[in-house]
Amino acid sequence: MKTLLAQLHKNAHKFRFYGWHAAGLAVPLAANQRRLAAILAEFDSLDASEREEIQARVDYYNQCDSCVELGQEATTIADFTREKSWAYYLDMWRYLRFFPGHLRFHYLFGDIREVPERPTFLKSRPLGGDNRHSVLLKLNAVRHYYVFPDRTPFVAKKDRLVWRGACHQAHRQRFVEHFHDHPLCDVGDVRRSAQGKPYHRPFMNIEEQLQYKFVLSIEGKDVASNLKWIMASNSLCFMTAPRFETWFMEGRLIPDYHYVQLADDYGDIEEKVAYYRDHPDEARRIIANANAYVAQFKNERRERLVSLLVMDKYFARSGQSSVLAW
Repeated sequence: MKTLLAQLHKNAHKFRFYGWHAAGLAVPLAANQRRLAAILAEFDSLDASEREEIQARVDYYNQCDSCVELGQEATTIADFTREKSWAYYLDMWRYLRFFPGHLRFHYLFGDIREVPERPTFLKSRPLGGDNRHSVLLKLNAVRHYYVFPDRTPFVAKKDRLVWRGACHQAHRQRFVEHFHDHPLCDVGDVRRSAQGKPYHRPFMNIEEQLQYKFVLSIEGKDVASNLKWIMASNSLCFMTAPRFETWFMEGRLIPDYHYVQLADDYGDIEEKVAYYRDHPDEARRIIANANAYVAQFKNERRERLVSLLVMDKYFARSGQSSVLAW
């Protein structure tokens, strides 16, 4: 019954996502474009601390601090069409539709691990180095921002570290091979191709994983998709220092404040699990900090404002028309 309810909850999340976007597509473009200036004007109506927080986020996502040039291959908003992914397309179009159709931009969908040559809207970028051409948007939100309600208190959960996933990457493979039989861990590769291997484990949904006190987040091609729901839960997030970041601003996460940082080779898992098992108050403190961090992304009105500001700054920095004077 619990598994069924968990699946129904996830299906409802997807239905709301696509239903909300379908309704948005019915709004005439001219109506959205007339609303843009009023929406961005909300920024000036906020108190100083809120404006500072929003400005910091906008400048974090869009680090173009001077004029930039777009290549001839840049597309216009009017020519922007769906290619493969509905999720990426709808998330992008949700904000592009507020701007005039002649404006030009670059975009990349999928798991982006490199910094593009031209300023580009994308979901993910590597941490560190010069990221000015990697302009982050909240893309594929239906997958990366799904949160399951966790009603089990930390103290009532199992004293082990859990992880389930597909080990397409070598670093994930090495991890499960080494820790699949560790007494403090319940981890494994769920792929069919791993069946018969000692590290294969059956699929475990989010609700089932949240019955454990400690949940591991391992990056895949770029960021780990489970990081948000772990940090929104009553379980403690364990992970190595992130190498990639998205709209979630993984680069702003503070080790041992928002999550428990592990060594790159996971050699300290046993020590860290034992410590936070024996110090539940410290574990709950980190969980509370993680919950507070996630909360900033739940305000849809604020998320819309930040996203539109990121785009408006992009068009301004690329020498095109914008609503605000950047």
